Amino acid sequence: LAAPFRLQVRIRTPDDVADVREAHTLPKTGSSVRRTLELDLIEFQDRELFQYIVIVSLKAGRDGSPVSVPEITYQFPKPENMTKAMREEEKNLCNVIPLFCFPDGPDSYSNSQLKSETFSFMLTNIDGSRRFGYCRRFLPEGKEDRSSEVYCIISRLGCFELFSTILEEVETRRKISLAMVYPFVRALKDAPFPAPGKTVKVQSFIPGRGTETIKLTRPLDSRLEHVELGTLFSSLSVEQVVQVFVSLLLERRVILVAQELSQLSRCIHAVVALLYPFSWQHTYIPVLPPSLIDTVCSPTPFIMGLQSSSLGLLDGQPMEEVLLVDLCKKKFLKKVGDEFTLLPHKLQTPLVEELRRCFERYERSGDSPSASASLNKEVSAAFIELHLQLVGHYPHHVGTEGRPQQFDSRQFRKALASRSTRHFLKVFVQTQAFQGFIQEREQGCTPTQGLFEQKVQENLRKEKVKKRISLAGKLRKS
Repeated sequence: LAAPFRLQVRIRTPDDVADVREAHTLPKTGSSVRRTLELDLIEFQDRELFQYIVIVSLKAGRDGSPVSVPEITYQFPKPENMTKAMREEEKNLCNVIPLFCFPDGPDSYSNSQLKSETFSFMLTNIDGSRRFGYCRRFLPEGKEDRSSEVYCIISRLGCFELFSTILEEVETRRKISLAMVYPFVRALKDAPFPAPGKTVKVQSFIPGRGTETIKLTRPLDSRLEHVELGTLFSSLSVEQVVQVFVSLLLERRVILVAQELSQLSRCIHAVVALLYPFSWQHTYIPVLPPSLIDTVCSPTPFIMGLQSSSLGLLDGQPMEEVLLVDLCKKKFLKKVGDEFTLLPHKLQTPLVEELRRCFERYERSGDSPSASASLNKEVSAAFIELHLQLVGHYPHHVGTEGRPQQFDSRQFRKALASRSTRHFLKVFVQTQAFQGFIQEREQGCTPTQGLFEQKVQENLRKEKVKKRISLAGKLRKS
């Protein structure tokens, strides 16, 4: 089991804020290999579907305080059914989960707020491994005074749409009775996590409807199963998406702002997914609780989501240079100023044109599951092509087990003909994302079944064929 989380916090006092913040920062690049999301998915695909599911409810404050406090009121599995190591991890997790289930403050949820919504957060272990928190917040059925509840699933796996389906089923059962939830989550706990493209079936009884079979299908392409790109491209223009993407690629500071939690978490997961085959190695908070607002003053790279109602909290904060993006207004509220010129024109122009074509096809098709899947696939392909142009030649500069070779960033850059692209690479090769990418390949941890590596090998084969044809032509002439 992974090393204990840095989540030794209580959520009720401001003094604990600094400890909560540590949960989102990965350690600096060292000898240990960075894990990409794809590697995590491959390693854990045969394990259980989730680790814990908890219910977080609002309770009266201590000592007669009128301020409600989010607390875990139900947990499965119970701590007594866990190993010692699992109990320690569970204890640390449960200390911090309530804060992120109500990131905008418990008092913002009145009894009249009936709209259900799904969102997510992420917690980072001290060894760099991550846990995803998938949340469904809704108002339980009943006539008496009620307050919102949050059902939260903690899993090692980034599969947003799959867990959203599970949470909708949980809500359906909770509206009948809390007693209906346990048999369903028990069945889920016993179910294996489906391999890419496969389906797992879970049977569950509902009064009046009998035994139902819920089918949980995992997308064939594991890179896209935790994202939904339609929300991102509906919230920003193509040019803005590219500028946010490049800012993250060069490991700058980015804050996305929106009112709805679901929009925030979807857009942040989407733009981070576009970094593939690289992995974001820094602070990553899809929805930032107001109590952690001074996290935006960090001098290190970050990607954070902030609700519109908390935007005023940024006033007076001594922030470093940051790209502040309002998703509702499709506007950059604050920027460094060079975002549009970061990516070389030679690379940016064809990318923007292809993304426009992708989104135009998506709009004509309507917002259907098939259209969304097509958009995900086409947009992903466009960004993979960009990454291939930037670093697809890396195998020529990385040693293997039988051919030791130290990576030479200078020769790596010189291999490209474009001066502007070489200049961009000079900056990019210094990022932790690129260094982690190279480390994985030097240490033999390359996910060879990944789409990017398949494309790299395909290009290398084409390159060899061209060389053979060229050599044959020269021999004929001689």
